[in-house]
Amino acid sequence: MELYATELMGSAAYDVDGHFVGRVREFFIEPAEQSNRLSHYLLSRGRFQPLIAKHDQVASVEPGTMKLNVSERALEAYRPNEGWLAVRKDLMDQQIIDTSGRKVVRVNDVDLSELRNNGNMELRVTQVDVGLPGAVRRLLQGVVSPAMIRKLQRGLPHSTIRWEFVNLIEPDPLRRVKLRITHEKLENLHPADLAELMEYLSAAERQGIIASLDEETAAAVLAELDERLTTQIVEKLEPGKAADILEEMAPDAAADLLADLPKETSEELLDEMPGQEADEVRELMAFEPSTAGSMMNTEFVYVSEASTRDEVLTFLRGQDLNLDQLDTIVLLDNAAQYCGTVTIARLLLATPEQAMKQLKTEPLLSLNPTADDEEVFELFDKYNLRMLTIIDGENRPIGTITVDDVVSRLVKK
Repeated sequence: MELYATELMGSAAYDVDGHFVGRVREFFIEPAEQSNRLSHYLLSRGRFQPLIAKHDQVASVEPGTMKLNVSERALEAYRPNEGWLAVRKDLMDQQIIDTSGRKVVRVNDVDLSELRNNGNMELRVTQVDVGLPGAVRRLLQGVVSPAMIRKLQRGLPHSTIRWEFVNLIEPDPLRRVKLRITHEKLENLHPADLAELMEYLSAAERQGIIASLDEETAAAVLAELDERLTTQIVEKLEPGKAADILEEMAPDAAADLLADLPKETSEELLDEMPGQEADEVRELMAFEPSTAGSMMNTEFVYVSEASTRDEVLTFLRGQDLNLDQLDTIVLLDNAAQYCGTVTIARLLLATPEQAMKQLKTEPLLSLNPTADDEEVFELFDKYNLRMLTIIDGENRPIGTITVDDVVSRLVKK
């Protein structure tokens, strides 16, 4: 039998002897034990001490009535437990993230199903109702009978989310730990999708999401967020955590973020970062905002033009690379000076012993880091570039600008 949380709320509970024990005022999930099982039921009666019925003390449930398989004496007094998820308090009317639909929604009701386990009746959460039927049940509960409510809701459009696609938004870090709320589903979302979702949340909720993600995912999400929101989040993070996230970001993205923070805050975070990464970011922050240097990423792949296709592939396999960003390889001559680029497509289609210098893309293009960003835009537009190499005064490559860097800069203009 399918039940709804609204139908269970306020139900009269009777013990094994048929004595009235109280009414169901709340029910809980214990995520650490079972992610979707109603584990405890809060029963209250007038001025008496509220009692707790465990899931294995429930014989049957139907709209308006709960029967226990023990006497009232077997029930324990209620004591709050932060490791429990309260369905009424923590789910009803709360915002959640629908990871399958990539949207933030509000819960109107919770759908439950019966499961017989070792002779006991358990209720499991199957899905949450975010549509009109759930809202109608909430509105009419206690006004008309459950049977009438079910009849009225049949013709209404349904909108539900399966429980396995629900991700709770829990701002409190201690409570997140106690509830053991995993964010694997969030980490599987594209960073741009997660960043868009976070724009619909409160500041505390955004903070909770970022704090719960691993540093690599958090870095990718912050790179996609609006600058104003990014600075708000980073300023409120513990400095060590913020520095770990910045370390996972591309140096140009980290430099852009730190440039928007108060100087004392950015210096504190740079001091927390490893020396080499901090030095790279400081160098990028030294460039004027409207220059090629401020757009470039100092992490790029370069090899000798004398290398063969197979030698380069072997080298790449041994590197820790962001494969989504790997599009073009920079070439060096025997004097370690910039002499060209090779796209990954050309590399893959070459013969095993073919030298990289034979695969060069023409014409040979580069810019100085002090060049105006308008020059960057013109080159990308004229030659349909996906990457542009930035060189120093001695013709040595010091960074690259990719097409996503150009798009990001144009969006900000």
